[in-house]
Amino acid sequence: MTTFIQLHLLTAYAPSNLNRDDTGRPKTAIMGGVERLRVSSQSLKRAWRTSETFSALLNGHIGARTRRLGREIYQQLLSGGVAEDAALSIAGNIAGKLGAIKKDKNATPIQNLDIEQLVHISPEERGRINQLVNELIATQREPKEDELNIKQLLGEQAQGVDIALFGRMLASNPEFNVEAACQVAHALGVSAVAVEEDFFTAVDDLNRKDEDAGSAHMGEQGFASALLYSYICISRDLLLQNLNGDEALLERTLRALTETAITVSPTGKQNSFASRAYASYVLAEKGECQPRSLSVAFFNPVRGEDQLMQAMTNLQQQYQKFARAYDMHSELYQLNVENGEGTLAGLLDFVAK
Repeated sequence: MTTFIQLHLLTAYAPSNLNRDDTGRPKTAIMGGVERLRVSSQSLKRAWRTSETFSALLNGHIGARTRRLGREIYQQLLSGGVAEDAALSIAGNIAGKLGAIKKDKNATPIQNLDIEQLVHISPEERGRINQLVNELIATQREPKEDELNIKQLLGEQAQGVDIALFGRMLASNPEFNVEAACQVAHALGVSAVAVEEDFFTAVDDLNRKDEDAGSAHMGEQGFASALLYSYICISRDLLLQNLNGDEALLERTLRALTETAITVSPTGKQNSFASRAYASYVLAEKGECQPRSLSVAFFNPVRGEDQLMQAMTNLQQQYQKFARAYDMHSELYQLNVENGEGTLAGLLDFVAK
């Protein structure tokens, strides 16, 4: 049976705009008939994956999502003394094995080295490509056909922890797709939200008001405040498989993801709102039961003054309702900042063991 690790987080945010829609307003969703503040799973995962916390804890095991691999290879070849035309040709040939290359008549030759879709490359795969490029620089030659084989370039299996967690799709090489071991729900406010508008002005410091006493710029930006419920589900078995059976790296990855998820906020409009927050409550589950979110605890929006305490109670009660009805019980660990129950160290030990 598969072992699942499930994290239920409650994180309070003061007025902020963590994740914007196409109009610049905070993203929202309707749940239980009322509008809630929302932070998309894409926003959460990118904030975690690119954070200093995640990088420090998993240094050397994090890949990169990019369309610009061809440009990087081109610059590497030029720096190694390869002629420009040859560098363009080699870079295009290598990048083209990972995806369709951009073809734009109005673009520069370097811009036409870009892959049309983002490609997620692990550190091991990038190192293998670097090794080939260095060999081509040393011998001043074009790559041989067998050197451009996709299995030769990427190897048998990616080991980047971000690929192992969040998956990868290579449309032109589906055999190198990786099924995500971690599922992340959109974070939703537990109560109804009203998005407000902040009218602001920017003043010209050198304007002495002799001719114009007005501001140099005026604008509006939306903001909202909410207590967000976040849900994360990790298949421990699939994560171990994606990491090629490396138990030590698995434990590091589980610790790093958990610590990052409860301490790192999305980066949207941080300079305007300083909306950094730690989770106030974490309910962690571990077991072989079929996973499920506890979002139904908030279909009726939380109301009243003490929303955090009510939300924690709702989560705990919803877990017990499911456990009783389906006779499905998991190992639990609770980190409750308000009443002093649990610690970060204890939580990390629980998810990793």
